Amino acid sequence: MIPLEYFVALSMVLFSVGILGILTQRSAVRLLFSIELILNSANINFVAFNSYLRSTAASNAAVSDQYLGWAFAMIVVAIAAAEAAIALAIFISLYRNFGEISVLDIFSLAENTEVD
Repeated sequence: MIPLEYFVALSMVLFSVGILGILTQRSAVRLLFSIELILNSANINFVAFNSYLRSTAASNAAVSDQYLGWAFAMIVVAIAAAEAAIALAIFISLYRNFGEISVLDIFSLAENTEVD
């Protein structure tokens, strides 16, 4: 069995790369990939800690408790899919309006609220 520390280290690396991508990228698609990396690092932690705690817990635990980490990981995957669908709709709107997908153009999509 692989030690828990390896999974936590992998998750930390993925999370760090995701944060670095969010802070440095201007492309909206790269930002979306960075957010996905962060969510996947959380999934790795959910599943790794679920496996670790299940192996150390008493054998009389309920069956629903054994797969709680997997359930949280599936919820995160569903949220990531919804986030990707909404982001792609925004990207299509950006491309139709500006001919490119840039994060700086997102603020230009707001309606003009000035009153003359």
